[in-house]
This record gives sequence, structure tokens and C-alpha cells, in this order.
Amino acid sequence: MILLSLNGCSQPSTLQEIRNEGVLHVITRVAPSIYYEGRGGPTGYDYELAKLFAEELGVELRLRVAEDNTEVLSVISRDFAHIGMAGLSAQPLFDNQYKSLPTGIEAQSIVVYNRDVERPESLADLKGERLHLVSDSNHEYQLQTVANTASGVSWQVHPGLDAAGILARVETGELPYAVVSSNELELNHVFFPQVKQAFALGDATQLAWLFPIKQDDSLVNAAKAFMEKMQENGTIAQLAERFYGHLDHLNYVGARTFMHHVENRLPKYEALFRENASIFNMDWRLLAAIGYQESHWRPNAVSPTGVRGLMMLTRNTANYIGINNRLDAEESIQGGAKYFRMVHERIPDRIAEPDRTWFALASYNVGFGHLEDARRLTAGAGKNPDRWMDVKEFLPLLAQKEWYKKTRYGYARGHEPVLYVQNIRRYYDVLARIMNPAERVAAAPSPFVGLEQSTEGLSNMESPEEDAEHRASLPPELGMVPPTL
Repeated sequence: MILLSLNGCSQPSTLQEIRNEGVLHVITRVAPSIYYEGRGGPTGYDYELAKLFAEELGVELRLRVAEDNTEVLSVISRDFAHIGMAGLSAQPLFDNQYKSLPTGIEAQSIVVYNRDVERPESLADLKGERLHLVSDSNHEYQLQTVANTASGVSWQVHPGLDAAGILARVETGELPYAVVSSNELELNHVFFPQVKQAFALGDATQLAWLFPIKQDDSLVNAAKAFMEKMQENGTIAQLAERFYGHLDHLNYVGARTFMHHVENRLPKYEALFRENASIFNMDWRLLAAIGYQESHWRPNAVSPTGVRGLMMLTRNTANYIGINNRLDAEESIQGGAKYFRMVHERIPDRIAEPDRTWFALASYNVGFGHLEDARRLTAGAGKNPDRWMDVKEFLPLLAQKEWYKKTRYGYARGHEPVLYVQNIRRYYDVLARIMNPAERVAAAPSPFVGLEQSTEGLSNMESPEEDAEHRASLPPELGMVPPTL
């Protein structure tokens, strides 16, 4: 009797079971907003958080990838995993089925349409039309809550499609109207320039992790404490910036133009980008993204200020790095790769990727001295000068006298490097998802790691002529200082 009593009292909690096994079981689905296989391995906002949580618990993260949200919810409802990551918000319908915990990312249901049909301003404009959506999403709940005030509107659930599949069919006009999550629209919009945003259904709410209702509260409470800690130490903000900070919407012209150039211009120079990126040990897609920002991949580009070529090099820079003919695409790409590598190596080693690359891009654009001024202003305000998400707030202040008079290098059009980095991140994000990585240099792993995490953004693409005067100068320690790139 005593033995039975002791056994009955020793039932471990969910958290203790996880620690005893040494494994945190997570069920998820593939989506750029949640989890996907990047160049450097698995990544995604929710995945990175789950990995940190497993590390906090001192256990292994074991991931199971579901076909869709229906499978994720089924697994969690049967208590076959500890956490479900489905990109869903908590709903009243979940109250008796799952426990939930917000993850720091807000989203709302967005009605989208093919640009060739009339833009709806509200659900009333969709009377007699059908909206299309993925299964087990927030959208059906949102539509059900307004069904009484939106008579005549119907919807169809597509169990075999994800958000990208829905958007692809809106792009072709097969589905004139649909509903997708705002965060998934941001991550996919560039691939579907024919898709336009109409209006939101309801307010934005935080996406959540789901836990089996059968669990005790030990794991949920541990995850809540973890989330609070990540919020307080800035990790949540850093992850949000890493995955969403560069995703301002492309306009129709910008997205369509870029994708057209990917198909028609990039093939002419892809081999050169690959070859020279390999020589200088960097990702060719990043080099190509820089080239697109500089000239839209035009080898004969020339500005009135004297910068020219596909990578828009100045004469001084070309001479410094040994480039004879700036209008030769091969020489220009080689020069751009060499110069960026020099700038990247100048950024302090303590700054981790991908921030180190974002700093290098800013330096490439505005100059190392001005970047250092912005970092000093950032530190002076009590923020982190080694985090791009902090420094990019202070770069625009270099254009204001009350701020630049306090700096060593003075005035700079500091908003330009912020847009410059944002644009290149967006171009790179697209190229990383549709192109294979370059052949790597076997002897030395690339320092440009972890980049696949990605105002007017690309929709306000600046021409080379507009920002030619404000490209980076080499730091004095490297010798001659060309005034622009």
C-alpha cells in the first residue's frame, strides 16, 4: 500500500517528462513565417524561438513537419507533441481544445484580389463572390464572426493548398478573391505582383504556439517565462527584425520589374556572379542583389557624377582595386565583390551575422565613418551599436544638424543606407528562395552566414544616379580613400 501511494505521488509533470527524456517534441508546417530549410539549415521565426526554448530547457528540439495546419492541430489535440507551431492566433473555438501562448508576431486576415478585377472596399462589395482560403486558418473564424453582416459572401476552403498556393492562383486569375494572413502575404508578395491587397478582416492579433489541453501547465508556464525573458532582453525584437524587418510591400511595378529582370537579365551575368562570389568567398545571390540595387544589372550604366558599370564603381575605386574597364561586366562584378569583401572585413568581428553583413552594406553605401558615427549615437542613447535594428534608427539622424554636429564625420543622407540595406535584403530574399547557392570554396567557409532569415522599400527603387554621391568610402586604414563606390 505504501509503495502504491508513493508511485501515485511521483507522477512527473509535463516539463519533468521532457527533461527526463531530453527531447522537446514540436509539430509544425513549412512556411517562410514559421519553419523552412534555408541555406544554412533549418530556420524561420517560430523555429528559431523553439530552438532557443529547447536550449533554455537543456533538451533536444525534435521537429516533425506536418502537411498542413489540419495535421498540426490533429497531432496537438491527441497530445502527440508538446508544442504546435501553425501560424495561428488564439481563437475562442480553441479554448476547450488547446492551450495557447503568444509569440510576439501580430497578423490579421487580409482580403486579396487579382489586379484585373475590381477592388473591393468591404465584404459588402463581394456579395455573390467567393473567397478562397487555406484550411484550419484564422480566416474562416473571422468570416464566421461577420457572416451576419456580410450576407451573400461565401468562401471555399482548399485543404491541399498553403498561402503561397492560394496566392499563386490569385496571381493567374484562377481565384479572383482570397484571404491570407498579413505576415504570409508580406513574405510572399514579391512573387505575385498581380495580387493586390484590399482590406483586413478584423484587428491584428498575436500568433501563438499551441499546447495540448491534456497537458498540465508546467510546460506552458515555462514557455511563458521564456517568452517574457526573450521580450525583455530584446531577442523577440531581434528575431522579428531579422525575418520581417525588410519586408515592406513591393508595389506592382517594382515587383514585376524585378521578376522580369531575374528572368531576362540575370541569366547573362549569373555565371560571373557565381564565379566572383566564389573567389571572394561570399554568397553569389548577395552579390547579385547588390548589383541589382546599383544598376538593375545594366553593364553600361553611367551616372552624371562619373560612377559607371554594372556595380557602379567610381574611377578612384576602380583604380584602387585594380579594375581597368568599369563598363566590362566581368571586371565590374569582380571589383564589386572585392570591394564588398574589404568593407565586410572592416566590420568588427564581434558583430554576428546577419547583422555584420547589413552593417557592411550600410558602410558600402554611406561610408565607414558615417556608419561609426551612427553607431556612437546608438550607444549614446543606451541602445546596442552592434545590432542593425538599433543602428538603422539613428542613421537618418545624420541628416539633422542637431545630431550630425555631434559626430566626427558630419552630415550624411542617413536615410539612404537604411533603404539601401532594406532593398538589397529584399532582393536577396527573393533570389535565395528561387536560386541555388553558389559552389562554395571548400578550403574556407563563407563568413556571410545566416542571411536567409527576409517606408517604400523596393517600391521606391532609387536609380544609380540618385544615390551615386553617397556610396561608401574605404576606411583610412586601407589606404587611399575613394570618395564614392
